[in-house]
This record gives sequence, C-alpha cells and structure tokens, in this order.
Amino acid sequence: MRRRDFLTLLGGATATWPMAARAQQPAMPVIGFLYAQSPDGTAGMLDGFREGLKQLGFVEGQNVAIEYRWANDQYDRLPELAADLVRRRVAVIATAGTAPPLAAKAATTTIPIVFSTAFDPVQIGLVASFNRPGGNVTGISSMNVELSGKLLQWLHELVPGAVRFAILRNPTVPGAQFAIAEELAAGRALGLQLLHLYATTESDFEPAFATLLQQQAAALYVTANNLFQNRHQQIVALAARHRVPTLYTIHEAVAAGGLMSYGSPRAEIYRLLGTYTGRILKGERPADLPVQQPTKVELHINMKTAKALGLTIPTALLIHADEVID
Repeated sequence: MRRRDFLTLLGGATATWPMAARAQQPAMPVIGFLYAQSPDGTAGMLDGFREGLKQLGFVEGQNVAIEYRWANDQYDRLPELAADLVRRRVAVIATAGTAPPLAAKAATTTIPIVFSTAFDPVQIGLVASFNRPGGNVTGISSMNVELSGKLLQWLHELVPGAVRFAILRNPTVPGAQFAIAEELAAGRALGLQLLHLYATTESDFEPAFATLLQQQAAALYVTANNLFQNRHQQIVALAARHRVPTLYTIHEAVAAGGLMSYGSPRAEIYRLLGTYTGRILKGERPADLPVQQPTKVELHINMKTAKALGLTIPTALLIHADEVID
C-alpha cells in the first residue's frame, strides 16, 4: 500500500470514529409532565420537582428532557394530552392532582406514572395499596383530606359561637365525593353546618364568595386543589375585601395575606415527586416503590390579618405554629 493511500484511509477512519461514538451514546430520556392547569403559579412546584431530579443526578436540558402538557383548566383535554405523551414514548409520566394521574393511567399500562395527589390513591383507583401499588403507577399522597376535621375545629375556635362555615371545593375532581362525605361527618361531630361552595375556574371565585355572604357563613376553608393553590392570591384578596376568616392548605397564601394555613409544603411534595421520577429513570419499577406520604406538615399564621379581622388566635395554635407573621 502506498503511503498516500494509507494516510487517506487513516483520515477517513478518524472522521468516522467520532460519528460512531456519537451514534452509540444513549438518547436523552424524556419525562412527560401532565398538569390540569396552566403554568401560572407553578414556578415553586417545578423548582421542587427539578431539585428532586437533581438529587438523583438528572438535570433538565443536560441529561434529561421534560415535555410539558398543560390543560389550562380544561379537564376534558387531559385524556388527549396523556395520549400525546404516550405517542411521544416518554420514559415516565409525572403528574399532579387527581384527574391528570387518572387520565395518564387510562392512557397506558406500560409507561411508568408518578403522581402527587391530596386524595387517598387507593380510594380513587390509582393504586392497589400504599405498600404494593402494583402495575405501572406510584407516587406521593399528601392526604390533605384527612386534615379537614382539624381545620374545621380550628375555624370553630377562631370564630367561637359561629355554627355555619363554608368550604371551597372543585367538584369536578375525581374523589371529591369522598372528601365531601368526610367533611360533612367532621362537621356533624363538631355541631357545625357546612356550606359547600364549588369552583371549577377562576371566574367562579366571585360568585362563591357572594353565596358565602348571602348564606352568612362565618369563615371559609379552601381545600387542596391546584386551581385554588395556583390562584391563591385572588382568593386571599377576596377574603380580605369581604372580611372572611379563611384557612388554606399552602403557606404561600398566608405570606400573601391569608389568615392561616396547615399542610405539607408543596415544594417538598414536588421534590419527592422528582426523586421518585429519578429513581424510575434509573431502572426501578413503580410496583416496587410504595406510595409515599410527606412527613412534614406546617402551620402558618398571619397575625396582621387576624388583627384586621378582629380575631384572637388561641395560644395552643400559636405554640404549634411553624411561622407567625407579625
């Protein structure tokens, strides 16, 4: 072989080796993120989710991609959005709420699904049990529904002598009937009359408060729902305008001027969602990952708002508060 031919052959091989190496590199895994509302108000949640992924070694845009699907409060779009992620052949579907995980579960029995919900996932049909989820679904359950009795009791202590209280709920969420039954039972045990107010979009907030005032409810409990949590500032403003003592499940509402909140921090819940998603990307099976429950539940109180409403916060609540805004 002539020297010129040998160098030409060597040069061609050198150009080919990097291409072959690139072809052998594994494709970047893709996470499908399914959500019933819009991206508005989700920055803190997504930061928590990305932090959970980072703890498992995954960084968006570097070694993992995320395909976001937002239903923008149009729940009837969820089945098609879930089906779109299945067609996209994502590695795992991460989702929050109640309707989105159920839509994802209906769309696939093979792609792993990780959820975050405030409901009992067994009761609403997401998993077979907490310890043995079975199938392709597992996740995080904050079980905020179980806190309803405690929150109603606190409302009663905050507004002594009152017997009628209102609860704001999204009735279209699967599992709402179970939560309403538990709330009514808790209300009866406390001797309270409960007025359920329903909202499926932001435009329902004003009419809900109008009904509350007409029915002379003494205070309001805002249930755990992504619609209410992402738009908590609007609800806080309405509560302040109408001078309604209001309890929330997220501390962001208290920071925005709400009276009191009790629940697991959303950033922590979404961090757990991210870590479970990362573990599945590393090869673990949903069926082998028990449904988690956050261990941290925080109480936040805004004393400025209490004073503006003319309320005295019981000492027992102040002692147990994780944060008191003066």
